[in-house]
Amino acid sequence: MTKLLVLYYSTYGHVETMAQAVAEGARAAGIEADIKRVPETVPEEIAKAHHFKLDQAAPVATPDDLAHYDAIIIGAPTRFGRLPAQMAAFWDQTGGLWLKGALIGKVGAAFTSTASQHGGQETTLYSLLSNLIHHGMVISGLPYSFQGQLTLDQVSGGAPYGATTIAAGDGSRAVSANELDGARFLGQHVAGLAKKLA
Repeated sequence: MTKLLVLYYSTYGHVETMAQAVAEGARAAGIEADIKRVPETVPEEIAKAHHFKLDQAAPVATPDDLAHYDAIIIGAPTRFGRLPAQMAAFWDQTGGLWLKGALIGKVGAAFTSTASQHGGQETTLYSLLSNLIHHGMVISGLPYSFQGQLTLDQVSGGAPYGATTIAAGDGSRAVSANELDGARFLGQHVAGLAKKLA
């Protein structure tokens, strides 16, 4: 059976919520979808003091896990318009996979969360996707066949480069229904591509 990994890093829970929706979309397309997260690198006392969401249920991934999947969708919040250090540190450990070409030809995609509409969604997606491109993966964005990207009646995330959400500067905004639909669509779309390539 075709297998997809949703690999994420989430500070306050927005990306975790999106990860679950991405996996739902992939499962709806009839493939197996696992959700794993990258390790937290912030010391626990600092994470607690800054109200990080530390009760995430997803198991922690290792770089070796990646080779066992036909598709990998990665998600992380923005840090100044790029991927956070936690996700970068994880991919920095994948040199052995790169040397073996272990991820070449697998399908890849990305999703993110920013504080505002103009908080670097597209540059963060590009910084996430560059890791997958260097591994020789086949990249998918979020096509405009997801009509939710064209909505003008609400503030909403979404980009042709991947699914997104807007969290607000204090993290108070919940992931919207339209953003969850975009995440599900991304999961279903990538799952369909992975099935065709498998």
